[in-house]
Amino acid sequence: MQMRALGRSGLQVPPVVFGGNVFGWTADRAASFRLLDACLEHGLVAIDTADVYSAWAEGHRGGESEAIIGEWLKARPGARDKVLILTKCGMEMPGQGKGLSPAWIATACEASLKRLGIERIDLYQAHKDDEVTPLAETLGAFQKLIEAGKVRAIGSSNYSAARLKAALDLSAAQGLPRFESHQPVYNLMDRGIEADLLPLCRAEQVGIITYSALASGFLTGKYRAEGDLSKSVRGPRSVAKHMGAKGDRVLAALDAVAKARGVTPAAAALAWQIARPGITAPIASATSPEQLAELAKAATLALNTAEMAELDAASA
Repeated sequence: MQMRALGRSGLQVPPVVFGGNVFGWTADRAASFRLLDACLEHGLVAIDTADVYSAWAEGHRGGESEAIIGEWLKARPGARDKVLILTKCGMEMPGQGKGLSPAWIATACEASLKRLGIERIDLYQAHKDDEVTPLAETLGAFQKLIEAGKVRAIGSSNYSAARLKAALDLSAAQGLPRFESHQPVYNLMDRGIEADLLPLCRAEQVGIITYSALASGFLTGKYRAEGDLSKSVRGPRSVAKHMGAKGDRVLAALDAVAKARGVTPAAAALAWQIARPGITAPIASATSPEQLAELAKAATLALNTAEMAELDAASA
């Protein structure tokens, strides 16, 4: 599988990053182990998670995803050398802390390292902008982690273009580590980053790894009518907003491309994203090895000019 440079970080990631938000939530321990084994088998060796996954689930406190990844790494000698671990801090950990203050970043990093059972995080990401803490303090805290050998590179997520630009300028001016990647929402139903974030990241050589790449599952074709929303816990909360004329156009175009290529609509949707200039890799999740195999197909599926144009037009 052809790997891609993640910004100027020195890290190489596959064209699809596997989303570990499912571990310990919609995939139990045994299912998560099967998924992680399948990631290795198919070459999807970049695993994205966060300390807060899956604090939203009843009875959870956060850290469930990282803990399962850590258990899997312990049970699979040699696996750590084959995978990249991408995790995040900054969202609220119930009863524990939140934000990007130096004290919380240090605490959160130690907790993540312990749950993961590793000595160094490959990409440590600021999960959400903290406008209360000065950017210099946040970047300085990340610098200490890098100097201590606990983090290889840093990235951002959910920052506005203006705030990301301010952080990049500060890094350049003060010799601080810079965000080498950015993680925004991006998919055929939500192309908002094309206005400002995408041009900024391209100009600054910041890698983009997108989340909600399948629009919370809508682009899989699983949800085509209001009655389909009950098919998953995400349906009413995250998928309903995509239904309508535009959603119908996009699904029709995906169906046509998928049928011509002998793949699923999900694989076609990811392949469109992979081919977009400036996108390093979409993040996508699965709850079965069979679904994961379709994600792997997307990583090697090159859409032609006509197919790209058809999807662009449908999603405009």
